Amino acid sequence: MVEVSGDVGNFTVKVKKNPRYIEMDKCIACGLCAQKCPRKVDDEFNMGLNQRKSAFIKYGQSVPLKYAIDGQSCIYLTRGKCKACEKFCPTSAINFEEKEQIVTLNVGAVILAPGFKPFDPSGFDFYGYGKIRDVVTSLEYERLLSSSGPCMGHLVRPSDRQEPRRIAWIQCVGSRNTNRCDNGYCSSVCCMYAIKEALVTAEHTSGGGLDQAIFYMDIRSHGKEFDRFYEGAKAKGVRFVRARPHSIDPGQDNHGVTLRYTTEDGRMQVEDFDMAVLSIGMEPSADSQGLAGIFNLELDHYRFAKTTDFAPVSTTRPGVFVAGAFQAPKAIPRAVAEASTAACEAAVALMPSRGELTQQKTYPAERSVSADEVRIGVFVCSCGINIAGIVNVDEVTKYARTLPHVVLAENNLFSCSADTQELMAKKISEHRLNRVVIAACTPRTHEPLFQDTLMVSALNPYLVEMANIRNQNSWVHQREPERATAKAKDQVRMAVAKAGLSVPIQRSKVNVVPKALVIGGGMAGMHAALSLADQDFQTVLLEKSDRLGGNGWRVNTTDRGLAVRPYLESVIERVEKHPKIKVLKNAELKTAVGSVGSFVSEVRVDGEERAVTYGVAVIATGGKESRPEEYLYDEDSRVMTHLEFDAVMRDNPAALKKAQSVVFIQCVGSRDERRPYCSRVCCTHSVKAAIALKELNSQMNIYVLNRDIRTYGEREDLYRKARDLGVIFIRYDVDRKPVVRREGDDLAVDVFDPILQMPVSIAADHLVLAAAIEPNVTKDLVELYKCAANADGFLNEAHPKLRPVDMAVDGLFVAGLCNYPKPLNETIAQAKAAAARAATILSQTEMTLDAIKSFVTEKCDGCALCLDVCPYRALQLEDYQGDDSRTHRRITTDPALCKGCGLCAATCPKGGVYVHGFTLDQLKAQVAAALEAA
Repeated sequence: MVEVSGDVGNFTVKVKKNPRYIEMDKCIACGLCAQKCPRKVDDEFNMGLNQRKSAFIKYGQSVPLKYAIDGQSCIYLTRGKCKACEKFCPTSAINFEEKEQIVTLNVGAVILAPGFKPFDPSGFDFYGYGKIRDVVTSLEYERLLSSSGPCMGHLVRPSDRQEPRRIAWIQCVGSRNTNRCDNGYCSSVCCMYAIKEALVTAEHTSGGGLDQAIFYMDIRSHGKEFDRFYEGAKAKGVRFVRARPHSIDPGQDNHGVTLRYTTEDGRMQVEDFDMAVLSIGMEPSADSQGLAGIFNLELDHYRFAKTTDFAPVSTTRPGVFVAGAFQAPKAIPRAVAEASTAACEAAVALMPSRGELTQQKTYPAERSVSADEVRIGVFVCSCGINIAGIVNVDEVTKYARTLPHVVLAENNLFSCSADTQELMAKKISEHRLNRVVIAACTPRTHEPLFQDTLMVSALNPYLVEMANIRNQNSWVHQREPERATAKAKDQVRMAVAKAGLSVPIQRSKVNVVPKALVIGGGMAGMHAALSLADQDFQTVLLEKSDRLGGNGWRVNTTDRGLAVRPYLESVIERVEKHPKIKVLKNAELKTAVGSVGSFVSEVRVDGEERAVTYGVAVIATGGKESRPEEYLYDEDSRVMTHLEFDAVMRDNPAALKKAQSVVFIQCVGSRDERRPYCSRVCCTHSVKAAIALKELNSQMNIYVLNRDIRTYGEREDLYRKARDLGVIFIRYDVDRKPVVRREGDDLAVDVFDPILQMPVSIAADHLVLAAAIEPNVTKDLVELYKCAANADGFLNEAHPKLRPVDMAVDGLFVAGLCNYPKPLNETIAQAKAAAARAATILSQTEMTLDAIKSFVTEKCDGCALCLDVCPYRALQLEDYQGDDSRTHRRITTDPALCKGCGLCAATCPKGGVYVHGFTLDQLKAQVAAALEAA
């Protein structure tokens, strides 16, 4: 980036395009340039961990990533001699004449997502990184575990390439540290990736005797289903040691490591491990300050982009938005959701110009193949070494040529690369192929790509069949290459058998009603409604009570200290005055029929029924603070919950100012058998409240009894401030919980202090319980829409990382506490993300559906067995006039609701219903092919 001028709606951005010295259209990502580059480091093994083997770097958006030359590392560009790569490149893609360019872009909004920089632990000499070979960072350890890493997924330690049996993870390296670095924040992701690495390690090692230990201060498994993952790791033998090792020394003969640490009760311990993994944190990207200067926007004290809790992706410059770790350290689900949030804010800013630059991709007319003989082309992918490192792809390709109807079989280095797609299109035309089999990875991620290639080649997109020889073969049979090769042949043979019976399938279209329904009038629902309405979409907002606002009325401040009530009142005013929003209070959703693009619901409002039509729905039904059943709650007025404490703090702070001692107890009703999840906001709320009390009365004694303090991200600053103010934090174990009792008129809390190694009795004027957050009852909604909720009652997203605000039912989106507990800034971000995803549907006049749907045959006799098993209510019975002039019954399929799961076809005893692309004949052909000897 060079220069930015203008304002929201009309920015001029000048970007410096550095030379890549490789022509992208010629590069086939073969890697010969990197292999032949003489700029090598001495240790090939450790170099492989860091994925840096030469002056070449991976570049681009295609898969696989193509190569570019790092001008600062290239011998020719820095010294004027070499050009070895030019001699070996098979496509003459090297071009040292390429020059730097300045590209000028005219845009209406800007989204900055420069990512993060992994912390470099080299400065921590006490951990020996860079000196002790068996000390690696967590990212390097990921490379060791990866099937595309230097050891092809076979876990070995760097010093002697032996399989490690004892591995230690050290948490918070480069995070929560203001002594040896300036990163006082929590990086939010390290605890969970360490647990994941430990569990994956168990899968990559053979035999027993594996000892894995994670050394930590607090385990911060605060995401959805994260605590179950944590408890599952403990059950599988992963040790969790609450200690921060102060030094790592080389092991015997410089193999392995020796860790020294002090336990919670003060005992010095020394343990030997085969490897130590440093769980490194996130830092702002190297060019974050440069970007901030160019765009004239503010950074916070950690050099992350400065935003507010009420506008979580908006920078201090209007029209410039941020996404991902540039705003704060965060896990993938939140980063993906907030990318949609930024897209929503940009869409609102650009609403007057929406659609002006939209281009529709066109395809040639589809070639009819119904009368042609079957001609199958098989493309076997090496996927670098992901497949070819285990499976003998040449042997599989040669075998494919012997199969019926196969007229072409080829091996590709990366079948999904752009150049291979072009090659496939040429081969389809040259050999008049009318069926294609791709032996590669999962169709879940790559099938649309190959379908597009077929459409470019004038073929129906459903004439492609994929054999997943990576995920279902090479990745799970790494130690059995011969059997993996035999299995790959079986998979290809089955795919060819099925492809030979494939027929063109047509996608259907549905009209889209350009209106949204938002269910729930709390903070999430109102922000979703405003974001949709600000994009000029009519929106109906349902609220079951007689006023908007939900839990917002009961929360005093955000995590950064912003007053909630004034902001809430302004949001309600905007909603109620917005010309595109119709608010229905005292409203209850009674029915929901239809599918994506066209739903109809009966809504009861003040006792009267009315119909609402809409194309999408955002569900934001909220959550509530649970009522504790312990610690004398409801028996003593001095015992209160967080929100009850907030009310006293708001309405009668003088009563609290007089207190001499206040005790907080965390995880009341959370992280137990009944609610085995973390409520995410409670630790921060208690820390905020403790600080507020200290500011009221600095002499007040305040105690926070906790299992772990989970002030993730920059909330760690609050935790540190509370400690500096004298707030005392005492940890307790779930099997040794605090006891609350009365001593006459006094309230006492007994707890075992693991530091003092003795029980402590605390006199308390007030006791505040961090009660669990639970979802409002969604059973009726789940039944109406056939959407899904988890075991705790929270509504499920379609995919936690790839589709964090979409629901499994097309056209439904989720936001707020009904999805999982979260603070206000994350609630607002998720609501706007849901609106952005909903707008992708509402902005179309019609939607094209996938063609893998059930269809009815002439054998259907209307027995209706399939209706009972359809989980999506996609089937209905209808009457029709038969050839005998009598009325008969049969089923019909709503293609917008059908997911192609096949339960109906599996249930029907007469062959009255099948699924396109998975007919009985095709399945029989696959089974028969599987039984053949390769």
